[in-house]
Amino acid sequence: MPRRAGGMPPVRKRLGQHFLTDRGILGRIVDALAPEPNETVVEIGPGRGALTDALRERAGRVVAIEVDRALAAMLRERYAGDQRSRILEADVLTVDLAQAANGPFVLVGNVPYNITTPILFHALKRPRPRRMVFMVQREVADRMQARPGGREYGALTVNLQAVAAVRTCFAVPAGAFHPKPKVSSAVVELVPLEVPRVQPGEEAPFREFVTAVFGMRRKQMKRLIRGIIPASREAAEEILIGCGIDPESRPETLPVERLVALFRTVRPPV
Repeated sequence: MPRRAGGMPPVRKRLGQHFLTDRGILGRIVDALAPEPNETVVEIGPGRGALTDALRERAGRVVAIEVDRALAAMLRERYAGDQRSRILEADVLTVDLAQAANGPFVLVGNVPYNITTPILFHALKRPRPRRMVFMVQREVADRMQARPGGREYGALTVNLQAVAAVRTCFAVPAGAFHPKPKVSSAVVELVPLEVPRVQPGEEAPFREFVTAVFGMRRKQMKRLIRGIIPASREAAEEILIGCGIDPESRPETLPVERLVALFRTVRPPV
């Protein structure tokens, strides 16, 4: 692909490319990630390398995964001969992140907003990073760290908070990017829980269960649960009460722990 004046490949809209150019915000992202001097950082979507350059000043090693062939070629040329930088040309969803890091690592990325959720769950596959810092759409950040009772609280919230602590670090204005996106953004931090609320073998079925529950979020739990498992009204209410759940409540009011308890009660034995 031809490069524009200045040696930069053109923006590819189909890949959702918006390049972060604000140096102050780039520095704040690195501060939020807080890589150790001897630590490996895996970066998702390095783009033109602005964050990569900042990471190289703080980390022991940077592995950057870029799907755009022209950008990957440009970065390989820029870091040629640098043993501390490695550029992988690949779709991040096809990459084993821990294997790419070849050991313990932290993860960072200005992720394409059109595939944010798949990237989040891919990033949480075991073995997990020590810490993750992502630039996401502000609306997604609100959903990620939501609390029970709010309209942002949903399947994404529960599935993330079942395995990680989530917090929003700071907001990012649209003017910090080129080209300027039509949505506002935020930087979020995820830190895997030392003791996850669900065990390794439970993660995939729990995710499916939570998705099913919130797919019927307008229903009361006493009706909803009967859409998931065959049970009489009396049996459904007994199950819910046993899990500490009001049968007349709705999914968005239930904390993660209650949903985990319900999942373990209704899940068929393996």
